[in-house]
Amino acid sequence: MTPKPIQAWHAYLDKLDPALLHDLLAEDVVFESPVVHTPQVGRSITTKYLLGAAAVLNTPDFRYLNDWFSERSAVLEFTTTIDGITVNGVDMIHWNDAGKITHFKVMIRPLKAINLVHQKMGAMLAAM
Repeated sequence: MTPKPIQAWHAYLDKLDPALLHDLLAEDVVFESPVVHTPQVGRSITTKYLLGAAAVLNTPDFRYLNDWFSERSAVLEFTTTIDGITVNGVDMIHWNDAGKITHFKVMIRPLKAINLVHQKMGAMLAAM
């Protein structure tokens, strides 16, 4: 059975409603990007990164392939295509007892995809 925080994550992705994302994130959430060296701390900056990532990665080809759950964490493997390049990655998500996401780490492969996402995310974040 899919844990409630992951159900809420999927509901956010279906609607791309920033209010749903805000409600899902803990105030002190930590976000780790595949292209930013230091972890980003806090709901505000994490919201900005996740909204940008949704705008870049959520193409018509985006889909989750596999998922693995434990008591308060999940790994969601995804794939998408951007500008003809296949992006394969995982979202590693942890949540607290209240069901709020406390840690969100994204890993992407191959290198060509990382470089493309880095370029597109940089442009997206600069425009926000």
